[in-house]
Amino acid sequence: MRPLEDTARTAPSTAGGRTSTAGSPWMMLALATLGFAVNFWAWALLSPLGPRFKEILALSSFEQSLLVAVPVVVGSLGRIPVGALTDRFGGRVMFPLVSAATIVPVLYLGLAGHSSLAALLVGGFFLGIGGTAFAVGVPFVSRWFPPERRGLAIGIFGAGMGGTAISALTTVKLVDAHGMANPFLITAAALAAYAVLAALLLRDAPGRAVPSEPLARRLADTVRLPITWQASALYAVAFGGYVAFSVYLPTYLKTGYGLGQADAANRMAGFVLLAVAMRPIGGWLSDRMGPTRVLAGTLAVVIVGAAVQSATPPLAPVGTIAFLAMAAALGAGSGATFALVALLAPADKVGSVTGVVGAAGGLGGFVPPLVMGVVFSATGSYALGLLLLVLVAAAALAFTVTRVRRAAADAGAGTTNPA
Repeated sequence: MRPLEDTARTAPSTAGGRTSTAGSPWMMLALATLGFAVNFWAWALLSPLGPRFKEILALSSFEQSLLVAVPVVVGSLGRIPVGALTDRFGGRVMFPLVSAATIVPVLYLGLAGHSSLAALLVGGFFLGIGGTAFAVGVPFVSRWFPPERRGLAIGIFGAGMGGTAISALTTVKLVDAHGMANPFLITAAALAAYAVLAALLLRDAPGRAVPSEPLARRLADTVRLPITWQASALYAVAFGGYVAFSVYLPTYLKTGYGLGQADAANRMAGFVLLAVAMRPIGGWLSDRMGPTRVLAGTLAVVIVGAAVQSATPPLAPVGTIAFLAMAAALGAGSGATFALVALLAPADKVGSVTGVVGAAGGLGGFVPPLVMGVVFSATGSYALGLLLLVLVAAAALAFTVTRVRRAAADAGAGTTNPA
């Protein structure tokens, strides 16, 4: 058998009835990761500015939360149709299209759409388009790599979620230095540059399977696949936990430990960066050990970390170790989940499955902060909220080592050790 790279150089892609020159799998991965990061940078523009808009527009806490939540919810749910469209049209079409479409709400918000809550909500709704890029990249990347390399490849692509860190670190500073429009104009320029670059250089994998069924039928078939719901449940815990901590950790540290805002934000950044760095490692380990083993190990770490933290131990060193262990586990578990998707989902439905699973993960991140807020208001402690995380992670672990393990074994998924 020839190496994948040799096949990629010689085999034509006939998607859409056109023949295209294939490219290097690693170059395609790099371009897809860059696109994911740029679109997630745009997707996260409103969150750092939430406190500023609350002050300027006299928003209530609920209105501020709604402002931040709208792009996330739309971006999460939008992954379902965008994933299905990627199965049909390929990443070569969808990456430039999603990037170009995101430019419109970015410019609107920067130039005119920040004068009222209604205008911000309209802009935020369409800003959610940027969040759908995840559902483009997973099927695009997975088709470029053989099964034994897909976990690492998709994990590397998933590290593009670090684009949200770009927004967190630069948006407020750019507004303070150059005015409200500045970060939006810069991001729009980055999106435009990437859309042109992607249109010129991206190529779909040779021999890409193009589904012929209508979109509605493909989505209906997707929701009937066991892997769709298995991976959705696991991703809601792994990626949902990452999102929840990245959103709520500054509040937790400020309220529970009395840290200043800057100190709490810096610690949250460390949590995010470690989780992002561990996502490719989770995929790499899945290629060697099998995704279900990696998922079982990461969920066990989350259980221990949350149980330790429920006692509110001293932040240095026990609390810090517990949070960093959970960050590493949640990042690696997120990577392992999509290694599982790439192995178990039918080739022509990877995008559709990714869309549903990605939506579950995004939405899963917004339930825990609400629960933590309610728990603290009722009890004056976060202990019960963390114990609920222990129970959820334990249920996910039991599910992984039973049904998910059997599904992987039945399908012959994984490398040497599918379990």
